[in-house]
Amino acid sequence: MRLVLNSLHDEVAAKLRDRIFAGDLAPGRFIDEPALCAELSISRTPLREALKVLTAEGLVRHEPRRGCFVSEITERDLDEIFPVIALLEGRCAFEAANNATDADLLALEQLHDRLQRSAKAKRITEYYETNFAIHEAIIVLANNRWLAQVIGDLRKIVKLARLQQLHAPGRLEQSLSEHMAVYAALKARDAEGAEAAMRTHLTRQRVALRDLARLHTSRISA
Repeated sequence: MRLVLNSLHDEVAAKLRDRIFAGDLAPGRFIDEPALCAELSISRTPLREALKVLTAEGLVRHEPRRGCFVSEITERDLDEIFPVIALLEGRCAFEAANNATDADLLALEQLHDRLQRSAKAKRITEYYETNFAIHEAIIVLANNRWLAQVIGDLRKIVKLARLQQLHAPGRLEQSLSEHMAVYAALKARDAEGAEAAMRTHLTRQRVALRDLARLHTSRISA
């Protein structure tokens, strides 16, 4: 019975997580537990267990006597999170440079070829997908489950902002150049160079997002 319950609340957590990332459950929104139970045809127990999972992930906040709300991410949150992600993914690149086989580098080369084609054609959605695959591949090559776990948790928080940093002027080309620098260091088995290039890449992502937010604000106030 316990295994069934765990499976159900994990399934509910996954559904709610998807809705949050899709924006169907918007940041700051109150989570109506009775309505969700009716909609999902579940009891309160698996829903509350699922909400505990999402609270632990930082996607939901619980307020005593009020209930649960979808978390909101601020500019300060992003300023604090990105340096941490840069350090962690930089370390992944360091480890990946030491661990990658010739076959691994060939697979990365193919991903970077796809990334270049997407950038040249200005296919931003496709670029995002390939970009994500490259970051995931490097994390896997690092072969450090603790790094992977913490990075995964932080990525969920950042994803709340539904960020589109590649829409910042010139960012697509800059991002591609940064990725190629990371790949060149990996190919050369230059662990320190790969770490530095990855940290630069993540740091510049935050700069691009800040610039994009300022541009958006100025357009609204104009």
